Amino acid sequence: MGDQNEMRSVFVGYDGSPAAEQALQWGAAEARLRGLALTVCHVWHWPYPMRPPDKDTLEILRSEGAIVADEGVRKARAFAGDLEVRWCLEQGSAAAAFLKASRGAVVVVLGSRGHGGFEGLPVGSTAVQVASHASCPVVVVRSPTRLDGGRIVVGVDGSPAGDAALGFAVEEAALHHDPVTAVCGWWDPAALPGPDRVPFIDTQAVRHEAIARFERAVAPWRTERPEVLIETKFILDAPRRALVSASHGAALLVVGVRGIGSLPQMLLGPVPQVALHEARCPVAVVPAPEPGR
Repeated sequence: MGDQNEMRSVFVGYDGSPAAEQALQWGAAEARLRGLALTVCHVWHWPYPMRPPDKDTLEILRSEGAIVADEGVRKARAFAGDLEVRWCLEQGSAAAAFLKASRGAVVVVLGSRGHGGFEGLPVGSTAVQVASHASCPVVVVRSPTRLDGGRIVVGVDGSPAGDAALGFAVEEAALHHDPVTAVCGWWDPAALPGPDRVPFIDTQAVRHEAIARFERAVAPWRTERPEVLIETKFILDAPRRALVSASHGAALLVVGVRGIGSLPQMLLGPVPQVALHEARCPVAVVPAPEPGR
């Protein structure tokens, strides 16, 4: 077996849609910067509830799928130059195929919605499912997409996934030579008006402690990556609103899959859900590290 890094790649889902082509561009740029291969995958399936009539029909569908995969590889090579581009064709559920790939990929890149989505749908079910369950960071790309640098925005809340998101954002910034804006959205329960106000809370003390924790979370990365400019913004607003607002004009918004305050049964927290639907730039959803790692 060769070097493990040779087996890993940037993995892009492709179905021929405009969003998938944007994902190809983003994935090719990422693979070039990381010095990795680019894997382009198309997933085909029998699109009706009844069983397929015969093997010949399935073979026709598979052949059509191979044509789409070939088109994706051809376009990827145009974006990637001399980068190694790998061909992948799978049968079945697209989400299941991409989740399986996430176990070995460095990052999975998907368009915001494929051919199955309806007009006006900001993000499709496949992108949401993969972002919720993947073993590696998932980047969901929508237009407009900036490939020529910019600002990387990351949500920081002290959760394991939030810490992983901060690390991913800083490493991305180092690759792209971009600055990072780390955002902590903070809701003050003592600032509510009238009877909903929480009593016996020293608002200033709580806020100062929250700011100090936020700065302590960011500080190690300033030491680890001194070449990356990291700006911190402590915003008195709900995290989901603070991040969507801060991401305007950004090259990438990075969030953890589940942050502080997410219900235990939620696989995708409210902040990444809103980010995927409302952010106007690509969104990276980063899983929490596995226990013991």
